[in-house]
Amino acid sequence: MLYSKENKMDKPISFIGFKLMSFMFKVRDILRPRLEVLVEAGIEPGSCILDYGCGPGSYIIPLAELVGPSGKIYALDINPLAIKEVKKIVKRRKIENIEIIESNCDTRLPDSHVNVVLLYDTFHDLSQPDEVLQEIHRVLKPVGALSFSDHHMNEKDIIAGLTSKGMFKLSKKGSKTYSFSKVG
Repeated sequence: MLYSKENKMDKPISFIGFKLMSFMFKVRDILRPRLEVLVEAGIEPGSCILDYGCGPGSYIIPLAELVGPSGKIYALDINPLAIKEVKKIVKRRKIENIEIIESNCDTRLPDSHVNVVLLYDTFHDLSQPDEVLQEIHRVLKPVGALSFSDHHMNEKDIIAGLTSKGMFKLSKKGSKTYSFSKVG
């Protein structure tokens, strides 16, 4: 998600900050396509995916390709600018199997609904990470996976941060992501 450092989960980053970040993501995506990251998440055709903290939508197009027309994508972010960018992508690409959610935590999705949750480069910025992990745990199917990446954190902090409350356990470490399975 896109938050200011000062207020964390309370406010989205500024317009200029968002535009700068979006530009940097576009450059990153050219140099390192997002599909390479998503391959490690084990997304299959027909999967139901939650992109938690979707930002300007870097993962939306490759997600749509991976899940196909029978899959479903939920793109969630707190920042209205991010929501606007994702809506542009959806309209331009005519992606029909996506729902966009503007929220700071609550997905409004049913329990055990999602196959894979993407939590990429977001966790370090959360002021209340336990609430977000509880929501992710709630919406994940029993055999669902949490695909995690955050270049602001070291491996020890990533594993501790996601497993300390007993909701998730590390199931796989890839070259670009960590995969956590739901406990309980």
